[in-house]
Amino acid sequence: LAVVLAVAALSAVSLFADRIERGLQRDAAQLLGADIVVVSDQPLPSTWLQKATDFGLQTSQTAVFQSMARSEDEQGAKTRLVAVKAVAGGYPLRGKPTLKGLAGPARESTGVLAAVTPAPQGGPAPSTVWVDEGVLLALNLRLGDQLLLGDASFQVAAIVVSEPDRGAGFTNFSPRVMMSWQDLAATGLIQPASRVTWRLLAADVGSQPPSPGLVGFSRWVQDKAQDMRGVRLDTLQEGRPEMRATIDRASTFLRLVAMLSVLMSAVVVAMAARDFALKRLDDVALLRVLGVSQKSMVFAYSFELLSVALLAGLFGLLLGGLFHQVFVWLLADLLQVQLPAPGWWPLISGILVAVLLTLGFGLPPLVQLSQVPALRVIRRELGKPNIFASLTWFMGLIAIVLVLIITLGQAKLAVITLGGLLITLLILVLFSSCLLFGLKRGLGWSGGQRLPLACRHAAQALVAKPAVTITQMCSLTLGLLSIYLLVLIRADLMSSWRDATPANAPDRFVINIQPDQAAAFKRTLQTSGIHQYDWYPMARGRLLAINGKVVDANQFKDDRAKRLVEREFNLSFAAKTPAHNTLVAGQYPATSRPSQEISIEQGIAESLGLRLGDMLSFDLAGQTMNWQVTSLRKVNWASLRVNFFAMVPAHDMQDWPITYISAFKQPPSETVAQLTLDQRLVRQFPNITVVDVAQSLKQVESVLSQVMAVVEFLFAFALVSGILILLAGFWSSREQRRQVFGVMRALGASREHLQRVQQTELIMLGALAGLLASLAAMAIAAVLASRVFEFAWQLQWWWPLAGMAFGSALVLLAGWWSLRQLLHSPVMMTLRAAQ
Repeated sequence: LAVVLAVAALSAVSLFADRIERGLQRDAAQLLGADIVVVSDQPLPSTWLQKATDFGLQTSQTAVFQSMARSEDEQGAKTRLVAVKAVAGGYPLRGKPTLKGLAGPARESTGVLAAVTPAPQGGPAPSTVWVDEGVLLALNLRLGDQLLLGDASFQVAAIVVSEPDRGAGFTNFSPRVMMSWQDLAATGLIQPASRVTWRLLAADVGSQPPSPGLVGFSRWVQDKAQDMRGVRLDTLQEGRPEMRATIDRASTFLRLVAMLSVLMSAVVVAMAARDFALKRLDDVALLRVLGVSQKSMVFAYSFELLSVALLAGLFGLLLGGLFHQVFVWLLADLLQVQLPAPGWWPLISGILVAVLLTLGFGLPPLVQLSQVPALRVIRRELGKPNIFASLTWFMGLIAIVLVLIITLGQAKLAVITLGGLLITLLILVLFSSCLLFGLKRGLGWSGGQRLPLACRHAAQALVAKPAVTITQMCSLTLGLLSIYLLVLIRADLMSSWRDATPANAPDRFVINIQPDQAAAFKRTLQTSGIHQYDWYPMARGRLLAINGKVVDANQFKDDRAKRLVEREFNLSFAAKTPAHNTLVAGQYPATSRPSQEISIEQGIAESLGLRLGDMLSFDLAGQTMNWQVTSLRKVNWASLRVNFFAMVPAHDMQDWPITYISAFKQPPSETVAQLTLDQRLVRQFPNITVVDVAQSLKQVESVLSQVMAVVEFLFAFALVSGILILLAGFWSSREQRRQVFGVMRALGASREHLQRVQQTELIMLGALAGLLASLAAMAIAAVLASRVFEFAWQLQWWWPLAGMAFGSALVLLAGWWSLRQLLHSPVMMTLRAAQ
């Protein structure tokens, strides 16, 4: 059962990850919409387009940015944040969009046609747009209606069903509005500080990549990109690196969760195999007397274990195949693509893990059976398996390393995980030893002698054989740890994430406010009853040098630091430190004196290795600005307030190409017919972008809930494995407990007294294991909160007490179920079996 659970958990994750990987490879060309794509945060020079043509390549261009789309007054003047995509002629060069409603008879009342047709080459016609169906629903539009973007109006000509270079069907938070490249200037949405992703698409449609023209143009782009910041090259072989990195991280995290179940199962296999061996000592001794060779017994037990491994592996693969479909169902809203069939490796790896778990942890005790002397027939104390034998440790270590490599797919990560596992076990052994030592000392004190007799006997049973008790306590702790992690991650971490967002936090962000619109914008907020709002100037600048040394992404090892120096920073200036920022180092200078000083956010300073006194050079629209780092700020990003990585105190930067950003809480509308503030702002200032953070947070929470559902489903395997550990731990000690109880019964102890002793021992053992497990779970949860979820986790003082109580109750229940028949065994039969 343990092997079945391990293989089912691992194969479910492997099959799911393998299908996603194959889907990405299958749609690699469509992920790009071309053979190669040059991506930039600034418009590329026209010479680049000409150079691609000189290499014999077909080209196209796209520009992607977010803006507010709105409907006309007749449709309610509704607004919606959309992802606008302007496409030039020839788009896409690889693959084709599919549309609904582009051509055909009269439309339905909703404007949505059932027929799906390939889109014509080149994108929408001028003055028309293709939109996601969600845009129509949000704006109360139908096909043929007018949609407003910035200063221009467009006719909705079709509904986008699929889009080649959108990411193989993975949804975005903002719905798509696709327009012609010729209409981009008429919207007035592109301003000096606008965030736009510009793409130059190139393809050699007459041959399969990599063609000589693609290779030559790629090298030319790479040479030019060294002198230009914010430019990168996406190739067909690499696909979409950011998406692949996301999938890889998600797959690795899921594999780590599956690994927990595998490790739990390894413990169960080892305990069950040792119990299996102990029950067959007399049989093996008798076989030795009858002349059976050691080689024959090793072969027989190996064949038996191998049969169990193969049978459990096949059954686990069957369950894993069913369970991985649950992942697809749980993530149905995120995966809008038909995944291909999986390969053979997930199936092969499942069988390998089953064999390694069974033979690596189950064979050593059985191999030791072949060494049982024939003399055991008359001397029962001989021939017991040695759990500290070198063969046991060596085979277990080799098996766990191979299992970790198969499970995680990376030898380095497997070694790190193994090191962490060994350290965890060492800490558990150390803490268990300290607890037993304290219990033993407590029994020797006068207070311990006044304890009830059942309590003293239970405590003496625990400290009498410390090695056995420590082994059992560690196994119980691992079992409880998996259960506690499930509870903590689902309850405390999720609630902490929600609590990190203040109740009065702004739910609207407005960007791209031009300087000549600032006064009118503020008046509109005042007349709408909004008197408290964030208001900051913002400029985009690129970091050029640190202490006179030119910044290069390759000089940083941290991926976050590489991304930061490749993009443009948002900079701002303010007279003093924002109230929601905490000054952690240095001094934020006043604006009363001219200064060339800058304040840096603490996190980015750590990523870039910045210190107080460092000189930073920025390029702001062709101007080179030099500032000295004089203060570090700690920013609470969860506050949903306007925050900046870099701020300068001076307010005499009139030459900056600035826009303004504001954040406020949306007031409720008085009537249904009344226009919301979002709608009034967009109508009055068409170029601005209003970001509904409340809606985005709901979407993020929805995504997080779906991912957590998958993690919970996987943790269920670990939970069942943890319960198996509890049961296996008691099953393996049944015979020893039976003998102890038999002797105590023979010496006059009543059955009721032994029952109280057993219950007390289980409660004490569960309390100690629950304490260790709760402390370990809290430590792991704290690491997950700070390193993975990136928010402050509140330590609950009552968790260790609750862990001890729950551990006592669960161990008492599991122990009662496993040992319930021991007290009813006849005394004479028990003593004879022990001779």
